[in-house]
Amino acid sequence: MKRLFFTIFCCFISLTAYMQDKPEWQDETIPFAGKEYPRTPFMTYEDMDKARDNDFKTSADYKSLNGKWKFHWVAAYKKRPINFYRTDFNDSQWDEIDVPANWETNGYGIALYTNHPYEFCPRNPQPPLLPEENPVGSYRKQFEIPEQWNGKEIFLHIGAVKSGCYLYVNGTKVGYSEDSKDPVEYNITRYLKPGQNLIALEVYRWSTGSYLECQDFWRISGIERDVYLFAQSPVHLRDFSIRQDLDSTYSKGLFGLDLFLENKHPKQTGQITVHYQLESPAGTRVAEGHKAINIDSVAHVRFDAMLPQVEAWTAETPNLYQLFIRVEQPGKQTEIIPFRVGFRKLEIKGNQFLVNGRPVLIKGVNYHEHNEHTGHVLSEADIRKDFKTMKRHNINAIRCCHYPQQRRFYELCDEYGFYVCNEANIESHGMGYDLRRGHTLGNNPLWLNAHMDRTMNMYETSKNYPCITFWSLGNEAGNGYNFYMTYNWLRAQDTTRPIQYERAGLEWNTDIYCPQYPGIDALEKWGNSQTNRPYIMSEYAHAMGNSTGNFMDLWNTIYRYPNLQGGFIWDWIDQGILVKDENGIPYWAYGGDFGENAPSDGNFLCNGLVGPDREPHPGLVEVKKAYQYVWFQPVDISKGIVKIENRHDFTNLNQFSIEYTLIGNTETLSSGTLPSQNIAPGKSRQVTIPFKNLRIKAGVEYFLNLHVKTKKPSLFAPAGFIVASEQFQIPVTNPKPVYQATPDKVLSMEENGPEIRIFNSTMEFVFHKQKGYVTSYKVNGTQYIADDFGFQPNFWRGPTDNDYGNGMPSRMQVWKQAGKNFKIAGIRTSASTVNTNLTVTYRLQESNTRYHVSYTIYPSGYLNVACHLEANPNAPEIPRIGARFRIPSELNQMEYFGRGPEENYCDRNHSTLIGHYKSTAEQQYVPYVRPQENGHKTDTRWLALTDKTGKGLLFIADSNFMEFNVSRNRVEDFDGEESTRPYQWQNFTKNESHDPLMAQNRKPKQTHVNDIYPRNFVEVCLDHRMMGVAGDDSWGSRPYPPYTLPASRDYHWSVMIIPIGNNAEIGNHTGFRYLP
Repeated sequence: MKRLFFTIFCCFISLTAYMQDKPEWQDETIPFAGKEYPRTPFMTYEDMDKARDNDFKTSADYKSLNGKWKFHWVAAYKKRPINFYRTDFNDSQWDEIDVPANWETNGYGIALYTNHPYEFCPRNPQPPLLPEENPVGSYRKQFEIPEQWNGKEIFLHIGAVKSGCYLYVNGTKVGYSEDSKDPVEYNITRYLKPGQNLIALEVYRWSTGSYLECQDFWRISGIERDVYLFAQSPVHLRDFSIRQDLDSTYSKGLFGLDLFLENKHPKQTGQITVHYQLESPAGTRVAEGHKAINIDSVAHVRFDAMLPQVEAWTAETPNLYQLFIRVEQPGKQTEIIPFRVGFRKLEIKGNQFLVNGRPVLIKGVNYHEHNEHTGHVLSEADIRKDFKTMKRHNINAIRCCHYPQQRRFYELCDEYGFYVCNEANIESHGMGYDLRRGHTLGNNPLWLNAHMDRTMNMYETSKNYPCITFWSLGNEAGNGYNFYMTYNWLRAQDTTRPIQYERAGLEWNTDIYCPQYPGIDALEKWGNSQTNRPYIMSEYAHAMGNSTGNFMDLWNTIYRYPNLQGGFIWDWIDQGILVKDENGIPYWAYGGDFGENAPSDGNFLCNGLVGPDREPHPGLVEVKKAYQYVWFQPVDISKGIVKIENRHDFTNLNQFSIEYTLIGNTETLSSGTLPSQNIAPGKSRQVTIPFKNLRIKAGVEYFLNLHVKTKKPSLFAPAGFIVASEQFQIPVTNPKPVYQATPDKVLSMEENGPEIRIFNSTMEFVFHKQKGYVTSYKVNGTQYIADDFGFQPNFWRGPTDNDYGNGMPSRMQVWKQAGKNFKIAGIRTSASTVNTNLTVTYRLQESNTRYHVSYTIYPSGYLNVACHLEANPNAPEIPRIGARFRIPSELNQMEYFGRGPEENYCDRNHSTLIGHYKSTAEQQYVPYVRPQENGHKTDTRWLALTDKTGKGLLFIADSNFMEFNVSRNRVEDFDGEESTRPYQWQNFTKNESHDPLMAQNRKPKQTHVNDIYPRNFVEVCLDHRMMGVAGDDSWGSRPYPPYTLPASRDYHWSVMIIPIGNNAEIGNHTGFRYLP
């Protein structure tokens, strides 16, 4: 039936092509010509051992065409070599290019990035019109056909090519395609000859297909996936479809196998026997069958089997059965086709999505193809590294955004265990969503062929993978007639999987409500509503730059409501391209870095949980925490009583060990492993942790740390890998004793011009009245102030991408200026027998408030800094409240007791445990693609900065704790406004203003990691608090109210600074409470 539909579809397209005088690449009604009907990618093998490995390269019926091809590129299609495909064409002067490879990453053309506008027409697009300056790449490849292929049907497989691609074989036109993210196959048998053969490809950067490929990624071109030949007997398996379902009890496997065979020599009836055998995950044969048939043209064979007590497939338990299909013909080599099978049942019941009868939470991420060196060309090693990192961070689902992936991606998803939302290669975001004629292409019947073709390609090539859990009709392409048609076609093919489409909203052509970027209020509203379908966010938690704030708040809400079932974070990887500047320094380029005044959305394509080098950002640890499957709830934590919740859907907790550690400040008091916990999925149990050696001491904080670890190694982690953690503070009421200073060496104070100097024979403290800050803090001959930059009021941070999105640099600008233009309104001094005090009142003109800083200097060199920021209800919220100063670069050894070890913020610190950590100033730097605030730490009790011998400064927070940044850079280095780089101009129109005054504090600048280099000092920012980084989206969302610093209240905080001679002295000082 499908082949009949496709035949009619092809006839219609062929008739349309015959009636048109436009070439295919300019005709929106002709998405392809001459190609084979799409099918499951598979390979034939001659023996079982090779079939079991399923490595295409080992098959005698496979020939790779990857590698060097002759290549010629022109900037405009009218300049292309017209007769390049002829066998007598001389290509000796042509370049060579690797296949697969993008042109632009190899020096051909300009890499462009726009988010939703079309890069070739950012404003007022007029489909199907395309630019005259349309680059074309011409490819030629000579090859020979293996002798053993004589008499076989030979097919060409092109994994992905962008955009419009014409195929010629030995000088004859074979076909055309423009779905750039699905494989296309051609039967080229009749075009081949003995000896040397020539394949020629003509690839247009833009075709009418480009109007449906307006995805949020690099707009680059070329052959992006594998190209190969494969051979099959004239009578061969054309395709197959696997039923891999469960019965209503979810215990029996329902297996069905439809084989579609064809005879390319219909005048000779083919006599064949088809066999199948199915092996369990342990390798035991559990089902088999065979049938002998005669084939005149096409044939369909069906097998069915029921498997009792099947080992079901889920993302937690990716149990795979091995299927072998065997085709035998008299006098011919037997052909064996392998494929893996996973039995699972996908259902929607009421307002919940179920896997194998259980409602599951989608702990997902959106996934683009990207490699920092090769652009859209991914290796299997790239995919494996991504999947390993995802599984280690409890990610269980992937949305293919916004196009299908290559074969190995799905095979590895089957193997690693991911619920996959497979999405058709359709996004026409640049047209908007208006249903009227001339607007969204989703409601324009002239584009139905293209929508149908892409939907069919997606379904047919990936229908058999167990991991495919949802189908998606596309992304941000409006709704309407074309999507009604694709929904109906897809539902007719597959009744076992839900279909979703975000732009359908709550219309009938989506089985799941899958909104984008809701905040906590929207989640609460849906959770409290009577709903008729599942709620799974197709995109949420926009992870651009230093982001993923309030992520735990979202998941606390999701966990409360059964009709909220998670979603897919946007997105996995920063799409920076690694290049070098004029000095040979590498950096990650983004939109606007290539070409002159090219259309660009800047670094908006750098939204990843991992960097372009695939190294995790700190925010990924918060995702791991929120997504973890084991949770602990305090019952009576003072007695060690906790409730363990197993939030797995299919895994008993006895597969893991649970280790506990009791710590008192920096000392481990006891540790152990709980007895194996036989807790079924969805169940909980109360346990008591034995508190050994817990003797409450004054001034000591006690914490219980719990870690859930794997017992056995897996594909993605070794035995002993931590999959979940929790920390509880033991409630004790034995406060630290108050530090009491005793009379010591007398301190002298003198004023010499603008300087106030407080000193004795071993220490010196100098405050400069004109500069407004401390210019000397010297103890025992060591000067701790570097770069003439002593303690100064500080209210600013390098704006994050989310900050720019919500207008923070402009809205809160008064606080940046307040930290730069502070004026002294008054100075008071006083002395006692134990210390001397100097209190400075600053007038912060821009924010119309006052900041009081009280320095209490002790003869020993101790320095207490107490701060008070007065309220101003009319001032905007405050980015941070603190002080900053610079110390010598050799004091780069860092030790602290607070949250770590990763960077953390008040709205993103649930994953970081309070503990004792050691690091360096240099290691605090997080290389976000566009430099911005980074490296912050919260809930800090004390911080030591020393040289390698342990000599330096100890900072002890007051009872409210403190936050800090330690860096080899200035705050200004991460504030693009301080850079001389240009602004991120969009250039969507020719008359766009490039007035820097209009962009100031509104647009980010074109800054990169090569703008960051270590300074000759360590800058320390000691903060009472910094506001959160936010994370719902990057174009307006602000930190949630609990994570802001409103200016309508007063703030008090203090820190004691103590010079130390070595690290062993730290414990002597941290046991006291230091009063201002």
